[in-house]
Amino acid sequence: MLLTILLEAAAGAAGLAKLGAGLGAGLAAIGAGLGIGRIGGSAMDGIARQPEAGSDIRMAMIIAAALVEGAALFAIVVCGFIL
Repeated sequence: MLLTILLEAAAGAAGLAKLGAGLGAGLAAIGAGLGIGRIGGSAMDGIARQPEAGSDIRMAMIIAAALVEGAALFAIVVCGFIL
């Protein structure tokens, strides 16, 4: 009896799961774009203030951008599994 009720509730919530997955993927993409934009802007500001540290700042910027991109890709893949 309880299993039947749970299965009916899960079947009815499939539409909400797809809505949540779509919203989650969209928010992950927007967050990654904002994060990488902020990383790039801060790196350019740092290079403008200290041009001699440009190579170190650029390397740190690339690593940080790769980490943000990896987290966003992971979030989008998880949302894709929900669909």
